[in-house]
Amino acid sequence: MSAASPLPVLVVSCSLNASSRSHRLACAARTALRALDVDAELIDLREWELPFCDGGGSYEHPSVAPLAGRIERAAAVLVAAPVYNYDLNAAAKNLVELTGSAWSEKPVGFLCTAGARSSYMSPIGLANSLMFDFRSLIIPRFVYAVKDDFEADGEPAEPLRARVEQLARTAVALARALARLQASNGTESEAKTGPD
Repeated sequence: MSAASPLPVLVVSCSLNASSRSHRLACAARTALRALDVDAELIDLREWELPFCDGGGSYEHPSVAPLAGRIERAAAVLVAAPVYNYDLNAAAKNLVELTGSAWSEKPVGFLCTAGARSSYMSPIGLANSLMFDFRSLIIPRFVYAVKDDFEADGEPAEPLRARVEQLARTAVALARALARLQASNGTESEAKTGPD
């Protein structure tokens, strides 16, 4: 991908709840990305049948390769997920376990919803895994929201929308900068090997 190409940015909605607030954040992120004139796609895990990762045959499930391909083709990925028990939901972690190296060397950001503000550090476990296992570039500022940050109709209130838009702009800026760097080096990315 050259720096001048339309950027494919992926938003993954990881909640399996029919009335998910994190899904509303995912939709807001897609809208914000499209306003930046990038190719924004939303994947809703409620629409995908995925196995639990067992470290073996689950990788051969017919849903895994198409999802991994979409993640791999993306210049950046935004993960929208609820917080359960002070961690991102199991569906988000399972997705990463199933798709593995597809996350390599690309910006990844988070949009999280929780029941209280005290779970603010919840994305750190998955962020660390992505950073150390796959050299993802974790966007330091992420969106964290509770019920009070949404309107009565469930849509993100204006201050929350502004934070989503800021995350979208940062993801696009990082992805474009990385594309320029890779183009100037004459390579798509450095060899994906273990730690130096």
